[in-house]
This record gives sequence, structure tokens and C-alpha cells, in this order.
Amino acid sequence: MTVRAAWLLTGPPDGQTRTDTRLAPLGTMAPTGELTTRDGVIAGGAPLMASGAGAMQVQLGVGRALVQGSTAQGAYPVAVTVPETLTVTDGDAQNPRIDSIVLRVRDGLFDPNAQGQTTVSVELLVGAPAPSPSEPVLLGASLRLWSITVPAGASAGTGGINWNSALADRRRFTSSYGGIIPRGWGSSFSGAYDGQYRDVDGALQRWNAGTARWEQYPPDSGWTTLTLANGYANPGHGTVAAWRKLGSLVLLRGRLGPTKANTTIANAATIATLPQAIRPSGGKEFAWAAPRDQSSKGPAVTRVEITSAGLLRIYEGFDLPSWISLDGVTYATD
Repeated sequence: MTVRAAWLLTGPPDGQTRTDTRLAPLGTMAPTGELTTRDGVIAGGAPLMASGAGAMQVQLGVGRALVQGSTAQGAYPVAVTVPETLTVTDGDAQNPRIDSIVLRVRDGLFDPNAQGQTTVSVELLVGAPAPSPSEPVLLGASLRLWSITVPAGASAGTGGINWNSALADRRRFTSSYGGIIPRGWGSSFSGAYDGQYRDVDGALQRWNAGTARWEQYPPDSGWTTLTLANGYANPGHGTVAAWRKLGSLVLLRGRLGPTKANTTIANAATIATLPQAIRPSGGKEFAWAAPRDQSSKGPAVTRVEITSAGLLRIYEGFDLPSWISLDGVTYATD
């Protein structure tokens, strides 16, 4: 057999073989409910990759997956151990259609659509031709892997299918319980439990069961403009002063100084009051070397502090500066 399933009576004389058990992805996988499992492809290499194998033929590569049936059925671990080649039927004379490559488990003990069969296979579902065709509906325990746009009139005699543009990746991925679900087709699914993780475009997201939504992890506020005290503004030649919070880490950037020209920042004058969410619990101090008007004297060292109450101010300026920079200032709130 080239398509194997565990926990399925695959045929005489012995049903599930030891090889089936070794190859199929066994274990507790990512749940979607009390007795249901997130079906999908097991990541690793290029599992179940599709490619053109001829004018009207497509090949599905090897790989492993999980196919969820009804709640009563449970989930079927499946392994494709040898590439499968499928032939696409000629296109409709007038309209395009969309076919789908699927993993299909037929279990006659549960599925009336199985018509008494007990099999697992790679199949090509043929869609209905239409001016704006849709993917064919899945039946029973099936997992869509790829979809193929079949142009009107496509055949081997007319040059067949352009596989570079016809194939649409529909592989979604799954993982073991507690694992991070890899990025795959479709990201609109809900999490199953508080603290579940997934990877979306290279960033981690955590499922918050309380708000019923995925949240970036660690939480990222994005850059927010810092509200300055009266009499202070962002110098026009510098970056606007702003803050960003990544988890408990706060990043600051930008320049700020008096709005009145040719004035300096006085010691202990409050330049800004930081929002509660980004105030350092024990305060924060940093030194900034402000350039002098006369370069021969060298830079003037200014000491700046952020108090636990969020006050941003100079507390020790030997030569009071006309502006300060927050670029590179980072600290933890806890």
C-alpha cells in the first residue's frame, strides 16, 4: 500500500499493520474540542507537495496528515509513502472549474457516504464548471490539500494545464498537543484552549480564551506618539518621540525639546508623563551626550530620568540642552 492509515481496518487479513503504526502520526494532536482534533498536514520537509507531472497529470508527494471524521469517528492518522499521480479530466468547453486533491478516509462503520467501504486514498474531486467556479464540497472524513483551476477547453491536445499558475495550496497544518501550529492555508480558525500558540507570518500568536481571539505574543503595542507636556514638542529635524511595548519591554525613540526657540530644558522640568502601562516600577535613569554649540568644548552630558510615576525629566544637566534624544532607551516595566 502507498496510502496508509492507522486506526482503520484497511483490508484483509490483519487490518492495521505494524508498518502502518510506525509511519502514521500517532499521539495526542492539537484539539478542536473535547473529542475532536485539528486535522491537517504534519510539517517537516515539503509534505504532500503537488507538482505537474504531465499536460493533464498532477503528482502528490509523500507526507503525513491527520483526517478528522465525525465526533463519533475520531481522527485518522494517514501516511502517503509513495508519490501519487492523478489524471485531470479535460476542461469544460465553455467554463473553467476547480478540482481539489484530497485525502479521503472511507469508514463504512460510521460514514453513510462510504457505501460500506473501508479505505484510505488520495483522490481528485472534480468541481462544477461555472463562470466563477467554486471548490468542490468535501464529503465525510476528507482533508483538502490542493486545488487546481482547470481552464475551459483544457486538454492534452491543447497544451494542458499551466501548473505554475493552476495549483493553489490548501494545505493547513496541525501539530501535537501543546505544540505551535505552523503557518498554512487559512488563519481564520479559533483556538481550542487558553494558551494555545500558532505561527502566522513568522510571528507567534496566543489564543486568549477570555476574549476569544488570537493575540500577538509577546503583546506588541506598536509605536505610539508620546504626549508631551505644555511647552515641549518634537524638533522638526528629528524623529517624533514615541514609545512601544513588547511584553514587559518598553522601547523609546525620537527627539523632544522646548517649543520656544533658543531656550534650554531646565533641571527637574517635566517634559512628558508616560502612560501607566509603560512606567518602570523602580524608575529609569540614562545619560545622554548633548552636542554643544562650540564643538571644541566636547559634548555635554545630561542625565535624564523616568520616575516610577512616569515623569520624564532632566535631573542633572551640567550644560542644559535645547533638546534630548530618546533613541535606544529601553527598560522593563516589571
